[in-house]
Amino acid sequence: MDILSDFQVFEGMSFGESAAIEEIIRGERRYCVLCMKNVEWGDNAFELINQQIEGAGIFYSNYYEKKAGKREEHITEKFSGCLYRNDFDFGSVLIIERQVIEDYVRQSGRKMLKYSALYDLMLWAQDKVTFAKSDDFLYCVDEQSGVGHFDYVDPRNRNVQLEMEETFTEYLKKSGKYIDSSKLEVVDLNDEKFDCEVSVVIPVYNRARTIEDAVMSVLRQTCSFKYNVIVVDNHSTDGTYEILERLAQNNEKVVHIVPEETDLCIGGCWNKAVRDIRCGKFAVQLDSDDLYETPETLTKIVNMFYAGNYGMVVGAYTITDGNMNVIPPGLIDHKEWTASNGHNNLLRVNGVGAPRAFYTPLIRKIGFENVSYGEDYGVALKISRQYKIGRIYESLYLCRRWEGNSDANLTYEKRNKNNEYKDRLRREA
Repeated sequence: MDILSDFQVFEGMSFGESAAIEEIIRGERRYCVLCMKNVEWGDNAFELINQQIEGAGIFYSNYYEKKAGKREEHITEKFSGCLYRNDFDFGSVLIIERQVIEDYVRQSGRKMLKYSALYDLMLWAQDKVTFAKSDDFLYCVDEQSGVGHFDYVDPRNRNVQLEMEETFTEYLKKSGKYIDSSKLEVVDLNDEKFDCEVSVVIPVYNRARTIEDAVMSVLRQTCSFKYNVIVVDNHSTDGTYEILERLAQNNEKVVHIVPEETDLCIGGCWNKAVRDIRCGKFAVQLDSDDLYETPETLTKIVNMFYAGNYGMVVGAYTITDGNMNVIPPGLIDHKEWTASNGHNNLLRVNGVGAPRAFYTPLIRKIGFENVSYGEDYGVALKISRQYKIGRIYESLYLCRRWEGNSDANLTYEKRNKNNEYKDRLRREA
């Protein structure tokens, strides 16, 4: 038996276009091999594929990529039953049984999509066919740029993202998961009494280099209301504790909490802060290595809460280096969020923005998972599925990128684990 007779390779095509899907189904072989890049196949690659592909409608694998002349392993993501993101890392080769594509076209109709045809196919297929991943490294490509962390908010990709959003929204409607914005609730911002209007919440561990800058950006706020900053120091050992003790002794606005627990992650630290009796009506996020951009940040956030009786308010931020020099991509304003569909589109994209602010009675009820990645995305998803969220599109926040960031130099394994966690949150939303 000639194994290669079962496979037809398609390359040099834009698989985001419906025309490409139409061309693919005109072939006659059982499996369609979609190559997103120029591929160098490994020895016996198709023999290995043939041994593993039976029963799978969609098949993919790990692979090698060449970087600066060196070959490195690229670990693709494991499909766990939720394919809402359009940037899911299947690698540079997808093998799809032709019958799957024919069924998709027959059931979905012939669409005219320019960017999202393959994404539309995968959304449709996730509920209907078996996905299989090979842990073998079956091919090699030149350096894989992939989808950047901020590509979904890059204005240059706006047309692509609009079509991706439309495609995803159609899927949500067909699957019964779409929520009309008219069904979203507002909150009564006066149903509980608070001694303090705002608490800025900063979880911290070993940030002696940056924590004082963060706290001082809060203390410089010019507010007509009472506010404080609750810093949950998760047993720092590098001098952070001493810095915070000094700041707390010199300013009554600084609340320094060291938890009794030793197993808290960022989400657990947030729960400790918002459930503290000193927490204000609104709890506003600030990471321990970031800064509020202007002294009016808190005032603008509070004004937005009252303007729409929102359960949550989110601002925009600017990416800087450690010395607060603006670096690409600069302003992240999340203008992809719209009042009519932002809550649905949030299921597709990987972030909601910053600073994030919560109506404290609501966030106390919902709570954070005790994790150190995605805890903010998780609560934003839960709130967005029931309550209206207010957006501020001007920059309120400086997000500093430096070698100490928790998301600096992530391995593929760590990145994939993070994405798998968020996909679980999407599946449960």
